[in-house]
Amino acid sequence: MGADTVISPSVHPPHAAMTSATNMPPDGLPIYRLLTGPDDASFCHRVSEALALGYTLYGSPAATFNGERVIVAQALLWPSAHRSAQ
Repeated sequence: MGADTVISPSVHPPHAAMTSATNMPPDGLPIYRLLTGPDDASFCHRVSEALALGYTLYGSPAATFNGERVIVAQALLWPSAHRSAQ
């Protein structure tokens, strides 16, 4: 499973990069993201950083065991995608 790169919220304050004209995530990030990785503090920080950028949690987290450690996944969705799906 690959890791998804998150832009630091210190570079982009929450919602600062979202414009009313585009209503898209900053820096070309996709509107849907699936963060995956070992169940550790680093993973929790990556999810927290995405939330600080303006993403919202989408669904429940998932977890599996790969024989060595627990691997988790959390889907995230940009708010404008919620509105367009309704």
